[in-house]
Amino acid sequence: MPEYGYFLSCEEFGPAELVEQARMAEQAGFRALWISDHYHPWNDAQGQSPFVWSVLGALSEAVSLPVETAVTCPTVRTHPAVIAQAAATTAVMTEGRFRLGVGSGEALNEHILGHVWPPASVRLEMLEESIQIMRRLFTGEEVSHHGTHYTVENARLYTVPDQPVPIDISGFGPAATALAARVGDGYITMMPEESMVEQFRKGGGGAKLVSGGTKVCYGTDRDEAVRTVHRLWANQFLPGELAQVLPSPSHFEQAQTLVTEDMVRDKAVCGDDVDEHVAALSAFADAGFDRVYVNQIGPDQRGFFDFYRTKVLPQLAQD
Repeated sequence: MPEYGYFLSCEEFGPAELVEQARMAEQAGFRALWISDHYHPWNDAQGQSPFVWSVLGALSEAVSLPVETAVTCPTVRTHPAVIAQAAATTAVMTEGRFRLGVGSGEALNEHILGHVWPPASVRLEMLEESIQIMRRLFTGEEVSHHGTHYTVENARLYTVPDQPVPIDISGFGPAATALAARVGDGYITMMPEESMVEQFRKGGGGAKLVSGGTKVCYGTDRDEAVRTVHRLWANQFLPGELAQVLPSPSHFEQAQTLVTEDMVRDKAVCGDDVDEHVAALSAFADAGFDRVYVNQIGPDQRGFFDFYRTKVLPQLAQD
């Protein structure tokens, strides 16, 4: 049976709210935390984007749960040597309860310094090289590196955890999943697709950690919950590679006009039907995931945590 965690959304909530949600998640019985790492929200309605490493510092004091970024892009906006220092310090502050989730990123967050946004194949090359650099730095030894995409000279991390920070790789297609299987300490994906899990495990991932996540909107008025999802997170229903290539929240706002409330009603878990919430999370268990994270969309966070504490998580524990 998987462990169930809570997914903190830096796009939708400020630092104090995220820390309070983490406390409520621990009290409700969730066993781990994910936290997104964004420079921009997907759209202006979401309205937030705190610096994730500051929030992680606060979380290290507020809760005792394991926590992971889902996910950090260590390739364009921030050099991997800097991410390595941030991750190592976070691991020390959480006493080893931190995992670094990484991915090839989105133009939305990564193009802000004016760099050319590379095609997917190049982004995966950059990601693999960045992982090599970070792993060397996690040893605490001095590192010099002159690679295809990055240069590091005489860099050494003096504050490092007892064990290297595990690096899990996000993948939504075969190429990224193959990279995760080959070099990752774990695999992250957002759909309960058994075929992707099988590719990871057979491609070299073996019994390593496989984590997935989903978004729901608890509420006693299902129609209102549908409207909340449509207003805040219609972007998650956009097809193809739009999420990776659109450069700004305003572009996502333009694109998500194609998403209707009926599409949200058909695809999203909205309302207070216990069976519907249980089924959404159980789909990940059936596909072979080890950890499943759920995020509540909208302002009714306390209602969500009460609902999951009393009705959803106990039923999942029985399955």
